[in-house]
Amino acid sequence: MNTTIRKSQTAVMKSFDNLFIEMSAKCCNQKCNHCYIDFPQFKKVEDFINIEFIEQSLNELKNTNIKCIYLTGAEPMTHPDFNAILRLCLKKTNVCICTNGSFINEKKARFLKKVEDESSNQIIFRISLDHYDEIKNDDVRYRGAYRQAVFAIKHLLKYNFLPIITVTNYYKEDVNKLCKGILEIFSDNSLQISVQPWHDCNSKLDNEITKWARLDCEYGRTLTSKGVYTCPFLANDYRGRCGSSFKDFSTSVPLETNYCMTCTNCNHEMFGINFQ
Repeated sequence: MNTTIRKSQTAVMKSFDNLFIEMSAKCCNQKCNHCYIDFPQFKKVEDFINIEFIEQSLNELKNTNIKCIYLTGAEPMTHPDFNAILRLCLKKTNVCICTNGSFINEKKARFLKKVEDESSNQIIFRISLDHYDEIKNDDVRYRGAYRQAVFAIKHLLKYNFLPIITVTNYYKEDVNKLCKGILEIFSDNSLQISVQPWHDCNSKLDNEITKWARLDCEYGRTLTSKGVYTCPFLANDYRGRCGSSFKDFSTSVPLETNYCMTCTNCNHEMFGINFQ
């Protein structure tokens, strides 16, 4: 009998630049076709991380020079203590809100600008918008998602935020054409667009990982209500668990999942911002 043993490549943390906080693992007001989260089919789950646990974790990282804290989800703005957590994180460093934009109107954008002005750090937004064509975008997400995202981005621009538009290339189209079409919506060439490859949750790791550019697990870790994980893709997945707290967590991770293949095929970090 022939057996083949494949040894996984290992990624090692180079610096702790990014802290991802999973505000909720399952609570979201959208159910997108390309989402990597396995949502319950019939039951709405509200599983919010505790603000005291976040504060404890930030105290454990008080000597770490983190460049940005990312509030992720599912949808982070569903958290009942979102505003308090945002202010808490801004005391330490810059904060990036990774959102679908559905909770952002003019009143919310004005409030968030006030919160930013109260701090010496910056609020950054990553808004999900997957196509410049409304029908194609809403086919991936849900009816009305396109208008909500565009509405949110325009209000953020009004209050001098420069949101990063995060595009999941679900239709595998030409990246330059995709970016050009989105920029034409806003008539603003200063907007930054981050295009990510689509990850098929049902795909398998068929090829061997041999090389990569920059991985999120090399520059950050994810905090969830269940402990510390390597990246948002593997949050609450046993294969990505690094430890229960930041007092003692692993700084290396085997690249053994199909999510890892998605990240290594991308020429930049999937979730983090390269501040270099």
